[in-house]
Amino acid sequence: MPTGSGSCAKDPNSSIATCQSEAAVQATIALLLDTANFTLALLLVTLGLVVIFGLMNVINMAHGEFFLIGAYVVVAVSNATGSFWLGLLLAPLVLAVVGLLVEWLIIRHIYHRFIDTILATWGLSLVIKQGVVVLFGPGAQSVPNPLPTAVDVFGVQYPAYRLFIMALAAALALATYYLFFRTKLGLQIRGVIANRAMAASLGINTRRMDRATFAVGSALAGFAGAVMAPIMSVDPQMGVGFLIPSFLSVLVGGVNSLVGALIGSGVIGGATTIFSAGISQADAQILVFLLAMIIIRFLPSGIIGGRK
Repeated sequence: MPTGSGSCAKDPNSSIATCQSEAAVQATIALLLDTANFTLALLLVTLGLVVIFGLMNVINMAHGEFFLIGAYVVVAVSNATGSFWLGLLLAPLVLAVVGLLVEWLIIRHIYHRFIDTILATWGLSLVIKQGVVVLFGPGAQSVPNPLPTAVDVFGVQYPAYRLFIMALAAALALATYYLFFRTKLGLQIRGVIANRAMAASLGINTRRMDRATFAVGSALAGFAGAVMAPIMSVDPQMGVGFLIPSFLSVLVGGVNSLVGALIGSGVIGGATTIFSAGISQADAQILVFLLAMIIIRFLPSGIIGGRK
């Protein structure tokens, strides 16, 4: 939790009005930092989902479990080598391979069967979850914080690792946008998504693009799980907490847009943090769902709409 380091903390003779004013400012700064932290952490999870769900029209109910596997890769590597950073590097690579296998064994057979993708990936999520229980047990695991210090941000002592997550999420969002909109590979992927038959007639290997897209989305989910592991309880249910907000972020922002993922994460993450500051977590979730329902009711295509 963030703590204050202003003049009142250093000078006990400061007036009550000054201390109250400073406390209000610090509380506002802390709330803004918490809002940015949760929003960008949610964006990390949402990026992988918007690639698979938004760009490929595949509802991957196992996305939370890909997030889960990424966290457990860090647990396994940290326990074996003592290095969190090695686990952070390996997690997206492991999930890229997992994504390739899932796409080849399951997804490629049901791309155009919408309901079947939901059922198949939901079944996969159950298998993964039980596999984790068998390998690691049902109990919670923990990963030591690699950056245990705090940083002074406008008079508020804020955990350095949370600031690292925020910077990493922003950088990863920019990198993902660059990949899809500024590279030849991204152009080919978007061409396949827009018109598969036309892309194939122009010589693009559509099967390779399918595999690449699903692997990238899976790797992003795994990376999100890995980077969140030190600040969460790593257990077989941890992916559920981010799966629903991620879907809401995609729907609110716009299904076919990476920019929509950013806006949707901002709306859902910001609302969750602000509501939770004044009311219980359960009530805050109800209000967030109501907000999402209102936005989707009046903007069925999301805030960004159909733009890609």
